[in-house]
Amino acid sequence: MAKPKPKRQPAQRLTAVAVATMKPGKRRREIPDADSGGLKLIVQPSGTKSWAVKFRRPNGKLVKLTLGPVDQSGREAASEPQIGDPLTLKAARVLALTLVRQRARNVDVFAEHHSTRRRQRSALMEASAYTYPHAVRAFIDDHRVDRTGQKPRRWREVAKLLGLAYPLAGGEPTHIKHGLCDRWREKPIASINGDDIYSVIEEARRSGVPGLVRRNTGTSDPRGRRMADALGTMFKWLQKHRRIATDPCFGIHRPPPPAARDRVLNAKTDVRAADELRWFWTACEAVGPPFGALCKLLLLTGCRLNEIARMTRDELSDDLATLRLPGTRTKNGLPHNVPLPLLAREIIANMPQLAGCNYMFSTNGKTPVSGFSKYKARFDAVMLAAAKAEQGRTTTLTPWRLHDLRRSCSTGMASIGIPPHIIEAALNHVSGAKSGVAGTYNREQYEPEKRAALERWADHVAGIVNGYARAGNFVPLREPA
Repeated sequence: MAKPKPKRQPAQRLTAVAVATMKPGKRRREIPDADSGGLKLIVQPSGTKSWAVKFRRPNGKLVKLTLGPVDQSGREAASEPQIGDPLTLKAARVLALTLVRQRARNVDVFAEHHSTRRRQRSALMEASAYTYPHAVRAFIDDHRVDRTGQKPRRWREVAKLLGLAYPLAGGEPTHIKHGLCDRWREKPIASINGDDIYSVIEEARRSGVPGLVRRNTGTSDPRGRRMADALGTMFKWLQKHRRIATDPCFGIHRPPPPAARDRVLNAKTDVRAADELRWFWTACEAVGPPFGALCKLLLLTGCRLNEIARMTRDELSDDLATLRLPGTRTKNGLPHNVPLPLLAREIIANMPQLAGCNYMFSTNGKTPVSGFSKYKARFDAVMLAAAKAEQGRTTTLTPWRLHDLRRSCSTGMASIGIPPHIIEAALNHVSGAKSGVAGTYNREQYEPEKRAALERWADHVAGIVNGYARAGNFVPLREPA
């Protein structure tokens, strides 16, 4: 049965009051607006009201285009009217006149509108199919650090926080059981909002990262910060590459960083006052390789934990005199040659090697050493026992972290007179004397001075360990120009 034709009405000078009070009839009504060509008020028998225009396309065919429902709030929108928006009488007239101007320029308004709607439907369907695991996989596989063009150093750790586990030997990643990829395996990435992000960060801070074993039972701000950073970096990348329209992490609270640490194992010029370093070395000997040897090298070179823990044979020169770290293994993305003093070379040469393993520090022959928390607990126990044996049962030790060894190395070198710019070069810092414009033009690496400085520092540590200072044999360092 054919639909009844709408009741034709003469053109009227429509007003907001007339639009609001227009009554529905038994059939759909079309009331043309006398003040704008082609605009019609459509009143359905149900009372629903909308705006439409009729015009001819460039091919001569007469078509009708619905502009949007009638907005009877009386408030004008701040933005320009768009097709599909609720429209007041004024907004509908503005939009109708805009379409008239476009038709005058021979633009096929009808075709463009339907093309836009198809694109929007396609984007909506794609967004529904683009789930959280798809987004994580794309981010981990394609994200690169802008400064270096390389994958981030800790991309595997970030992937675990986001719910994906990548095998060290390569291959396809798997969803971590009860991790975010498992939890949100069917959740469209575009549907994740700020509330979801906040709840996950708080869960990580209070209860642990979803799917991963907690290292401590209390609330942990660092754990919450790591989760916030991982999610924030991923969603910022997704927005940058137009995978999402808005970043749900924007404005979300990130647990604040702790106060700057100043803990240093007392590397003083007077070896009689450097008791903590003696106890530290005693603990290294007691714990043994690989962790004891690794900690010795951290103190002697000032390197970061993973720069030593993941050292490979390929990164060492044939004579063991230099550790060549590629930019992919340093925090600032810059290659760094670490001169190894004689004491460090002896430690490396005496390290037992596992057959077929390229890592210098490994317990299973397949992966670099891990389990630092367990080793550190043993370390602390041995240090405390040594301290009590030397100074009495009431002696206590101020807690310290493995990264404090880097600060101890830097502070210790300064205490024996090594210039700051040489210390910065030895630690692969680009701050201080080589920051900003100065670093752009000063490309000197200070290789001889770095080697002399680390040899001198190793001599000082050896003197502390042996209970006396080695006099002489200090290689002079040139003064900065």
